Amino acid sequence: MLESNKILITEEDGTETEMEILFTFDDDSRNKSYVLFTDPKDEEGEVFACSYTDEGEMEPVEDPEEWSMIEEVFGAFVEELDDAEVEE
Repeated sequence: MLESNKILITEEDGTETEMEILFTFDDDSRNKSYVLFTDPKDEEGEVFACSYTDEGEMEPVEDPEEWSMIEEVFGAFVEELDDAEVEE
């Protein structure tokens, strides 16, 4: 499921949306893996995050501390992208 840069998200109503994976990372302190993704058709560029298991099952992030950690990692990711663009 996380082998390519796309994932298929199924909503509660059965609607499926193909999302684009921005990146994945592991947090050893929580023993979890995370995926950050976006809907390429969404002009606002909203970013979503979930944890996922080795079997590819996605789980929502509900803990505020976990969200803070994810936001920090995402901020570092954006900074790296900005730095790479400046170097070009």
